Amino acid sequence: MNECPNYDMTCRGEFCAIHRKLEHLDEAIRGNGKPGIQLRLDRLEQNEAWRKRVTWIVIGALVSILASDAMQFFQVFWMH
Repeated sequence: MNECPNYDMTCRGEFCAIHRKLEHLDEAIRGNGKPGIQLRLDRLEQNEAWRKRVTWIVIGALVSILASDAMQFFQVFWMH
């Protein structure tokens, strides 16, 4: 019935090793009191979203400035 004849010697130790590895992975993901991968990834995503917004604001401001300067240029040289 038991596929592993030496369960206590072989399988139990393997299961304990796998369990320890899973605990280490869980700790790395969740952090266990320290910033884990999950929190660090969330911070990176928030920073990237903020950077994109600021980039578009700067691009919009530059386009507005260039459009305003172009209008002044045309008014000075072609209207007079």
